[in-house]
Amino acid sequence: MSYQVLARKWRPKTFEDMVGQGHVLQTLTNALDNDRLHHAYLFTGTRGVGKTTLARILAKCLNCEQGVSSTPCGECSACVSIDEGRFVDLIEVDAASRAKVDETRDLMDNVQYAPSVGRYKVYLIDEVHMFSGHSFNALLKTLEEPPPHVKFLLATTEAKKIPVTILSRCLQFNLKHLSVEQIETQLEKILKLESIESDANSRKLIAKSADGSLRDALSLLDQAIAYGNGRLQEAQVRAMLGTIDSLDLKKLLEALISGDAQSVLQCADHLAEHNPDYDSVLVELLSTLQKIAICQVLDSDDVEQDEMIKELSQRISQEDVQLYYQMGILGRKDLPVAPDPRSGFEMTLIRMLAFRPAAVANTDAGDVGGTINNVKKNEAGKDKTRKNEIGENDSIQAEQSIRTDENTGTEIRDISQANVASDATNWQSIIDEMALVGLVKELAGHCALKGHSEGKVHLVLSPDKEHLLNQTQKERLSNALELRFGKGTQLKISIEEPEAETPAQKKAREEREKQKTAESSIKGDANVQAMEEIFGATLDEKSIRPV
Repeated sequence: MSYQVLARKWRPKTFEDMVGQGHVLQTLTNALDNDRLHHAYLFTGTRGVGKTTLARILAKCLNCEQGVSSTPCGECSACVSIDEGRFVDLIEVDAASRAKVDETRDLMDNVQYAPSVGRYKVYLIDEVHMFSGHSFNALLKTLEEPPPHVKFLLATTEAKKIPVTILSRCLQFNLKHLSVEQIETQLEKILKLESIESDANSRKLIAKSADGSLRDALSLLDQAIAYGNGRLQEAQVRAMLGTIDSLDLKKLLEALISGDAQSVLQCADHLAEHNPDYDSVLVELLSTLQKIAICQVLDSDDVEQDEMIKELSQRISQEDVQLYYQMGILGRKDLPVAPDPRSGFEMTLIRMLAFRPAAVANTDAGDVGGTINNVKKNEAGKDKTRKNEIGENDSIQAEQSIRTDENTGTEIRDISQANVASDATNWQSIIDEMALVGLVKELAGHCALKGHSEGKVHLVLSPDKEHLLNQTQKERLSNALELRFGKGTQLKISIEEPEAETPAQKKAREEREKQKTAESSIKGDANVQAMEEIFGATLDEKSIRPV
């Protein structure tokens, strides 16, 4: 007997054999057992998730000689004939090959006749979205009020292409993608029954590559078994799929973290020897970065991660993970238009090396939170640093008044008018050193430093910028100050007009000055003046940008 492919051999024959799709199975089971059957069902979903299989099982449930139920016997002539594809009252139609309206009309002309051997005449129309508009119109009236002995089972991968008039006459079931775990469990079961040796990693690779389709997984499994000469091994499956080995992936990420361009390109050369699918390699890289990001934001005790992920998550900053991930996404989009896939992949890696988040560009790429580590390195001189950073640097002779807080009795140093410029400069440098990003950086930039004590920082925020202040951003800024000046540092933000120029105001002023300088330079240029006089040219001042 000729070999039967696994996708056909292990096609489910009952609802119990189906993998996943519990939401659909529950509805159909209850309808069959309680005799609440609809005349038309529409199964939608991606390829290989069980649409046609589910329709055939439903046809078997309707025509089993033991009676209509959710558990057909599988042994009567009707069940056996449907399993073997020769049941005369199950009419399977491929809409792609019978899309013409004349063919649809011929099909509907036979609806009125009673079934030959079964209880119901079942029309299974696969890829029904391929019907033409006229074919749908020819189907419409019959689908709405078919004879009692007729059931319509429609299947499609493109539900959006089906007219609303057809959808409204059917019970629609959307079949979901299968998870990697569901596919992997089914593969393990089939391999045991087939007496084929396999390892967990090879099964997982095939399950991931199937992209939610069990049929695709079984087709890949057939190919992998043939490639491995009757065995399933990780190295051979990776070679067949063109995916990257976990050790190679770790070396590549370690080279990226250390910023070693030579090592990164050496890893790329090593990968090229195996002629991989570079899009799959980027997918593996992105998947690993996503796992690292989850490991970083969640407690390691609350999430299951392998040792490689835990180790890498401790060596790379969260900012770099996000940057690498975004560049990897863009790199996948660039691959089709690159001169060749390898050069596109290498340029993606070089891009990851070339760019760093601005706030941590000068920190060690291998540190997690470079600011935190810098503070730890200077722990011995922390007390002196706290005094020097805010208005008490030896190079700045600041005039300050000392008063006592009425509530706490703590001495507070107020910044005098004579030193507002120096204070603003110091506050800007502190913001830079705390490596703030996003909304919390904007909030800090619009604040001015009003006073400080050993364990307290007092900032003021202009009333017109009060919308920037919320509890989340205040907590983030407070946490950053604790990391910078020591645990227990308290933050107070008052809503009032700041006496000192805020970093944001200083930046805006400097930009205005640069713009004015640029405009004056252009207007005073001899060549520009000559063109205005000779050609009557007009200078568009809005187009002037400072260099």
